[in-house]
Amino acid sequence: MDQSRWIVWLATAGGLGKAPKAPGTVGTLAALPLVPLFAWGGEYFYMLACGILVVFAIVVAQIYENQHGDHDPKEVVIDEVAGFVVAMLWLPLTWQSFVAAFAIFRLLDAVKPFPISVVDRKVRGGLGVVADDLVAGILTNVLLQIAYTKTDWLGQQLVL
Repeated sequence: MDQSRWIVWLATAGGLGKAPKAPGTVGTLAALPLVPLFAWGGEYFYMLACGILVVFAIVVAQIYENQHGDHDPKEVVIDEVAGFVVAMLWLPLTWQSFVAAFAIFRLLDAVKPFPISVVDRKVRGGLGVVADDLVAGILTNVLLQIAYTKTDWLGQQLVL
């Protein structure tokens, strides 16, 4: 497989981004197995893995954009993968937190409220492709951290 095909495969999360409907939602599914895998290594490993994934996503998105001349096309979903992994940082590994994070993250990414909309409009290149999803992931995480500290509905099993 040549470099161009590898970049397409990586940018589309193994082809999930080529789904005919809701490619961002389908692509986010690729992040689900990464969360427990990263958490298994402990808190510091999870943070390191997040950082590496974010940088990797920026590089892949930039190369894809250079090759195809299109900024943030729907099929590029590596940014959704990185954003969702960030959304789950320090959250309990329960089905409730996965469902809540998935729903909130996808809603924020689709609707793009402030400040996500500003980042989406102003930041270009590979960083721009990934940055709005990172902000959506961070906002998702903050909302769920607040919910977790105020209630017990997310469950007891904490990451680490």
